[in-house]
Amino acid sequence: MKTIKGPAIFLAQFMGDEAPYNSLDSICGWVASLGYKGVQIPAWDSRCIDLEKAATSKTYCDELKGTVEKHGLEITELASHLQGQLVAVHPAYDIMFDAFAPDEVKGNPAARTEWAIQQVKWVAMASRNLGLDAAATFSGALLWHTVYPWPQRPAGLVETGFTELAKRWVPILDVFEEHGVDCCYEIHPGEDLHDGHSYETFLQHTDNHSRACLLYDSSHYVLQHLDYLQFIDFYHERIKMFHVKDAELNPTGKSGVYGGYQDWINRAGRFRSLGDGQTDFAGIFSKLSQYGYDGWAVLEWECCIKSPEQGAAEGAPFIQDHIINVTEKAFDDFAGAAPSEEINRKILGLG
Repeated sequence: MKTIKGPAIFLAQFMGDEAPYNSLDSICGWVASLGYKGVQIPAWDSRCIDLEKAATSKTYCDELKGTVEKHGLEITELASHLQGQLVAVHPAYDIMFDAFAPDEVKGNPAARTEWAIQQVKWVAMASRNLGLDAAATFSGALLWHTVYPWPQRPAGLVETGFTELAKRWVPILDVFEEHGVDCCYEIHPGEDLHDGHSYETFLQHTDNHSRACLLYDSSHYVLQHLDYLQFIDFYHERIKMFHVKDAELNPTGKSGVYGGYQDWINRAGRFRSLGDGQTDFAGIFSKLSQYGYDGWAVLEWECCIKSPEQGAAEGAPFIQDHIINVTEKAFDDFAGAAPSEEINRKILGLG
C-alpha cells in the first residue's frame, strides 16, 4: 500500500481575466494560501503554459516549475481534455467543438484533427520535460450519437468506430511511450470511452497499449449508476490519475439520467462541491490506497450551486482529511511470534 499525494487542484475552472486568476504565478499564490500542495495545469490555457515551448524547451519547463515551486507547490500533471476531444469529432458536433480550436483550423475538420493530435503529442513531450509521469485527456467520440441505439446500430458499426479511434490514438500513445508518460483518459459522457466496456474495447483495438491508462473521476459514474468502487477493483492497475469531484443523482417522475434538456440546476444528475453530493469518498480513498495508488488527489471543482471560491476553500481540507497515511504494520503484530519454519510445520502436524 502507498499514501496518496495531495491535496492538489485542477486550475481549469478557476482561470479568469481578473487577479489572482489571470496568471499561473498569481493563481498559485491563491491556491497555496488555501492549503493546496499541487496544481494540475490545463495545457490549452496560454495564461498557464506555452505548450509548444514546454514540449521543446527544458529551460522553459524549469522556469515554469520555478514559478510554481516558489509558492511551495508542485505541478502534478498536464491536462489536454479539449485537445483530446478534437482528436475524434463526429460531424454533428463540428460547430460546437470548433469553440475548442484556434481560429486557423475552425471550419476545417481535417486540419483541426491534425492540430489536436500534435497538441496531445506535445503534452507527452512537455510532461517529460517537466518530470511528470502522467497526463490527462479525453478520447473524443465518433460513436457517441449511437450510445442509446435507435434506430439500432448496424452490424460492424462499433468495430469500425473503434478501429478508426485507435488508428488516430496509437501514434499518439507511441509518443507517450517514447517519453515515458501515461496517457490517462477521463471516462466521461460524450466520449467513446465512457464506461468500463468501452474502455476495454479501446484497449483491444490498441493492442492493450501500456500507456492507455485512466483518470479516475467517480462523479461521472455516479450519474450513470456505475459501481464506482468496483470500477477500482477492475481497473486499479490502469488508474494513474484521480480527480476528486462530487455528484448526486436524484431521479423524479419527470427526469432521470438524461436530464430532460434542463439546466444543470434542475437536472436529476448534478455535479456538486466536495461533501455536498452522494459520493462515498471514504470508500474511494480506501480502495485506491489498498491498491497502492500513490499519485495525486486533485480537486476538480464543478458545482451548480456553490461558488468556485468556496468550493476551492473547502476542497483542500476535505481532501486532506480523506488521505490515508497507510500503515506499515499489521494491527495484530503485537500478538505474533517470531517466524519459524519448524514451528509452522508442527502447527500443520508435519513433525
